[in-house]
Amino acid sequence: MTAQVQSLPSTFGLGVPVSVSPTRLNRHTTTTSTITGPTRGGQVLNINTLPHDNLSPTFKGFGLGLPSPPPELEDDDDAFPKIRSESVDNLIRSGILDAAIASAANEPDAEAAFFVADLGQIYRQHKRWQQCLPNVTPFYAVKANPDRVVLRLLAALGTGFDCASMNEINMVAELGVTPNRVIFANPCKPTSFVKHAARMGVDMTTFDNEDELYKISRAHPRAKLILRILTDDSKSLCRLGLKFGASLVAVPTLLAKAVELGLNVVGVSFHVGSGCYDSDAFADAIARAKKAFVMGQEAGYQFSLLDVGGGFESEHFEESATVLAKALETHFGDFTGQIIAEPGRFYVAEAFTLATNIIARRGPERSVLEQQEIDEEDDNDNPRVMYYLNDGIYSSFNCILFDHQIVSPFCLTVGKVLVDGSSTSLSAAQAPPLVTSSLWGPTCDSIDCVMARVKLPGGLQVGDWLGFRKMGAYTICAASSFNGFDRTKVVYTVGEELVAIESLLVPATAL
Repeated sequence: MTAQVQSLPSTFGLGVPVSVSPTRLNRHTTTTSTITGPTRGGQVLNINTLPHDNLSPTFKGFGLGLPSPPPELEDDDDAFPKIRSESVDNLIRSGILDAAIASAANEPDAEAAFFVADLGQIYRQHKRWQQCLPNVTPFYAVKANPDRVVLRLLAALGTGFDCASMNEINMVAELGVTPNRVIFANPCKPTSFVKHAARMGVDMTTFDNEDELYKISRAHPRAKLILRILTDDSKSLCRLGLKFGASLVAVPTLLAKAVELGLNVVGVSFHVGSGCYDSDAFADAIARAKKAFVMGQEAGYQFSLLDVGGGFESEHFEESATVLAKALETHFGDFTGQIIAEPGRFYVAEAFTLATNIIARRGPERSVLEQQEIDEEDDNDNPRVMYYLNDGIYSSFNCILFDHQIVSPFCLTVGKVLVDGSSTSLSAAQAPPLVTSSLWGPTCDSIDCVMARVKLPGGLQVGDWLGFRKMGAYTICAASSFNGFDRTKVVYTVGEELVAIESLLVPATAL
């Protein structure tokens, strides 16, 4: 199928004349354009004249048709963002066009990278969880993505929250989440954080060592303790067992110490590792948890909670859920207590798409690459072109270092022609030859390499845009402002087909 394209504004060096009437943007209007001129392969939009005096002096083209906030709300982190209802791809295309308009108006950082967050995808994942694991209550792992709109949606959907710090507890408390929906799931906590949890009424917390028991006995003696045990996490992206979890051999000693200190141990938790790709790991962990339950009975406890942790991958979720449900039936078939889990990336990974701008390029002239027949054998996969993006390892792509992710770019524009639809490239007739390239972030650090080798069209140039799917987990949460670069902003949509979740966010948008 031939891709539909839209040519970008005259600042991109294109010469098809059209007339445009930009309307001042505010909270109730969006940009309107009168389009004239030829088309090819679909609709072509080319803004050749963009009179600056027709734009509001306060106009900020920060993307996706969103209006500039009034002066009293500018730079106000507490203002709740607008929720859109367009599709992710439409919002990305609108954002690219808006960036071009802002660039024509000489707005600073006009080409800023941006996320589009599909809240509808998070809603679908929640329904998927309820269908596959109806007897396991999800406590969302805030660390995966602490975005406040995401948290508010999940709170409205009724999930609990897995918090690892004082600030994460505060985040969910500000949403009106009751303390019984929060687990302080960090086995090694600062004493001040334990005291804060006690003041907030957050009683459920994990431990895996004697020192933590002494600490809790002094700072939060009424806590409901959950013993975190060690499991086999060798088939996970992030092996948390290297840092947390008591071996089964140590369990009797820990429980005896808890009894001695008069502490209330209510259950057992485990974590098979973040990003687990071996479903059988859940079955092995459940069997170990059952042994810990028996040890609890021998110590005089009647456990009422089982926390099966996280590690759920969206791609293999049904398989993992089936294995987990079978193991629960085998080992905990007569258990009448509460079973919870700590999914993080499962909810958010696929909900965020990132759009980045190519801000610089090093390599042969594009005309040389386009005309030259590339010999793949002689190329040896050595990058011939270096592209520099306005987001990198120190910001959204930190997931490459910290979460062992492999990202995959797709072209949003090629030769400053906007590719319409979700296709990753232009049609065969339009596409330039693929060239081995490398992608780099914007900072001055040479470690800021997004991809050392990737095949990309030779026609890419400064000002083109690349997109990245599945960028919702462990990206925003660890982003920094190193070198003075801003963290990437987020635009939100409920999607075209999921009006149902808008009602969940109505109270939030009315703040």
